[in-house]
Amino acid sequence: MSATVKNPFQHIVEPLDPKDPKQQFYNLSKLGDPRYDRLPFSIRVLLESAVRNCDEFLVKRSDVESILNWKETQTQTVEVPFRPARVILQDFTGVPAVVDFAAMRDAVMKLGGDPEKINPVCPADLVIDHSIQVDFNRNLNSLALFPFRSDSLQKNQDLEFDRNRERFQFLKWGSKAFRNMRIIPPGSGIVHQVNLEYLARVVFKYDGYFYPDSLVGTDSHTTMIDGLGVLGWGVGGIEAEAVMLGQPISMVLPEVVGYKLSGTPDKLITSTDIVLTVTKHLRQVGVVGKFVEFFGPGVAQLSIADRATIANMCPEYGATAAFFPVDDVSIQYLAQTGRDTEKLAYITKYLKAVGMFRDYNNVSQDPDFTQVVELDLDTVVPCCSGPKRPQDRIAVSDMKSDFEACLGAKQSFKGFQVAPEHHNAAIPFQFNGKEYTLSHGSVVIAAITSCTNTSNPSVMLGAGLLAKKAIECGLSVKPYIKTSLSPGSGVVTYYLKESGVMKYLSQLGFEVVGYGCMTCIGNSGPLPEPVVESITQGDLVAAGVLSGNRNFEGRVHPNTRANYLASPPLVIAYAIAGTVRIDFEKEPIAINCDGKEIFLRDIWPTREEIQAVERTFVIPSMFKEVYEKIENVNERWNSLVAPSDKLYTWDPKSTYIKSPPFFDGLLEPPKSINDAYVLLNLGDSVTTDHISPAGNIARTSSAARYLTSRGLTPRDYNSYGSRRGNDAVMARGTFANIRLFNKFLNKQAPQTIHLPTGDTLDVFDAAERYQQSGVPLVVLAGKEYGSGSSRDWAAKGPFLLGIKAVIAESYERIHRSNLVGMGVIPLEYLSGDTADSLGLTGRERYTVIIPEQLTPRMIVDVKLDTGKTFQVRMRFDTDVELAYFHHGGILNYMIRKMSEN
Repeated sequence: MSATVKNPFQHIVEPLDPKDPKQQFYNLSKLGDPRYDRLPFSIRVLLESAVRNCDEFLVKRSDVESILNWKETQTQTVEVPFRPARVILQDFTGVPAVVDFAAMRDAVMKLGGDPEKINPVCPADLVIDHSIQVDFNRNLNSLALFPFRSDSLQKNQDLEFDRNRERFQFLKWGSKAFRNMRIIPPGSGIVHQVNLEYLARVVFKYDGYFYPDSLVGTDSHTTMIDGLGVLGWGVGGIEAEAVMLGQPISMVLPEVVGYKLSGTPDKLITSTDIVLTVTKHLRQVGVVGKFVEFFGPGVAQLSIADRATIANMCPEYGATAAFFPVDDVSIQYLAQTGRDTEKLAYITKYLKAVGMFRDYNNVSQDPDFTQVVELDLDTVVPCCSGPKRPQDRIAVSDMKSDFEACLGAKQSFKGFQVAPEHHNAAIPFQFNGKEYTLSHGSVVIAAITSCTNTSNPSVMLGAGLLAKKAIECGLSVKPYIKTSLSPGSGVVTYYLKESGVMKYLSQLGFEVVGYGCMTCIGNSGPLPEPVVESITQGDLVAAGVLSGNRNFEGRVHPNTRANYLASPPLVIAYAIAGTVRIDFEKEPIAINCDGKEIFLRDIWPTREEIQAVERTFVIPSMFKEVYEKIENVNERWNSLVAPSDKLYTWDPKSTYIKSPPFFDGLLEPPKSINDAYVLLNLGDSVTTDHISPAGNIARTSSAARYLTSRGLTPRDYNSYGSRRGNDAVMARGTFANIRLFNKFLNKQAPQTIHLPTGDTLDVFDAAERYQQSGVPLVVLAGKEYGSGSSRDWAAKGPFLLGIKAVIAESYERIHRSNLVGMGVIPLEYLSGDTADSLGLTGRERYTVIIPEQLTPRMIVDVKLDTGKTFQVRMRFDTDVELAYFHHGGILNYMIRKMSEN
């Protein structure tokens, strides 16, 4: 803590309670600066951190002044440090982080330093939630006729452990070898819901001080915690590792967009409808790299679960954070989720003392914002988003017409380019002894999944009540549709059972299949073979409907080309209908066994019905019972034996855990890029799923060939996400998404052209040829390069392929940071320039001269072998990022720093 160093703001430290003088806080109101009361509440959190950690070295008094002067400097590039209170990780990103730490210990020892200096200095929680897959559900158990006897949950959890034992052993070693690292075992829930319901402190009471809870996480949806008034956002795994080692985040002081909510949502509207509306609206406003802070009387009407749903999808509308300051509703939520009264008392007292407690109906509390936009909740209508991006909102009333328009439209985010004569194709198939028919728009996956919605009792109970009414009306879901329910915590199962709706969900096929991200992350598991064969035979645009936050191409399942985000009740509705080509307002959802037409409005529960059930059954004792035993409830985890050595003993036979080569060239300075070839020529919105997929490993891929050479069979491949601890697999998985569109090929394929020979190869194989020739590589891309998940392997993989720079029109914030962290140069076309406007084909050779003296965001020349020269901006945005680059990346920077001290 800063208390051990002479802090220039020590004079504003005082006890929160005079009866307990040992527990103090930095009273920002004693700064006596009128600018403080006009700051957005989110910026006040940054200010408090700067004041408390001010040591005139990592955090300077001038940084405090910059933050206080936010109103004048917000539109300038002002760099400030931020030291979050803690870090949160999930296992897909946590395993590579622990691998890096283990390798860093080895590297520090080789340089003559103390390896135990590589150790988290701030609390870090790692929740294992990304490994479980929907391998078993009702149709894969052949239990369509016996939905109450399914053991899908146990089978999926057993298979998860069998597949990932080696990874889990490694993580358990990490929890012993590193201080301040807590592991939440598999089967506990989704990281962001566990964070919301259990891990969040809201106010820290630590080392004699009170201060605001804040965090960064290695998952882009870390922003969900903003809904509780805890400032947090996603960062790359590489940046998170530096924070864990005590390095503050260097960030540009953000603009803050005030998002005013007014009006009252209709009684049939869900929080999902609101967040999909907000997502589309803020994409249009343009909030990339900015904070969004919610205010206005409409906020007071939203529960914390509703606010968390809106904050969760912050990455989908492009903002850094989506902040809801703490108010009375926040305190009520903390009480509902079982936090003790002593904590509630000091949280409230502290936040009021420092001017961070909000009354959304008090206009005089409204701070200054860079810009204000408004949403009238009265205008929100039931909606979905898709078929390929979360920001493409569609009113439910327009779903049928929109899908049919997408069928024939040119291949794009809203087009599948199906010939008109094939729009009504129908393919019959046999399943469980009966004949069914698939066509374009047929639903084959219906998943209630994801932290976005399963943390929200209103939509989960809404789904249960809809299921109850559907069963009572005699409705069912066709047995070939892959239905699943993967709650974000055991609390959800508890209240669904206690309220009596779980049995109805199970009857429709929505039984609990696991606790984790599952379908939302791409762990949707296999579809029945007859379904896959029919989709392939008819080249059908089959649909997945999920209550998730991402629906990018190739993410949910390779055989669902159309994927729609929807509320849990709508997921069930489309499952019952069996197609997205339906207008629920005009057409019946189904005809029951009595021949009666049943419409969606006949079974849709109202907000009042849902709230009545929620008040009765979502109670504090449930949360206490579930979370009191969360760290010890998994018997297989408890019995797992892991080594206790401080240095990890790498197993050369392992295909999961491997010492990475990132530190091999530790002392090499950065070099200019000379005569580079273009490995890939890409378009707009290339996601981190395109760059480094998380799902299943295709049998024909480079990664599959590698694993086969190591003696594995396809059933043992597991997923790319589970193999992020092995660079040999992940390098081969880079750009391995089957939906990657490469302009060199003019089609979707995980391939490229090796330009010197003209051979079409898998991307890894082409890169390997270039590396054998000693030739550097670059990538050309369009807008929003690296959007989607905060996936550090989307930077590590290109680094290992020999890619020295990316030239794009714009970058997603976290991915740009990850590229910087790996020493890959993010270059950005100047305003108005694109690859097309500059006449670039990608077949040229590119030279980028790196000047000795670099400044943030400087403009440099790119020279082509054709004689043409154009300018780009180097997206090193801060001096600290330049320091990382000069050291070959953030991890090398940290190793040198640790070795020198």
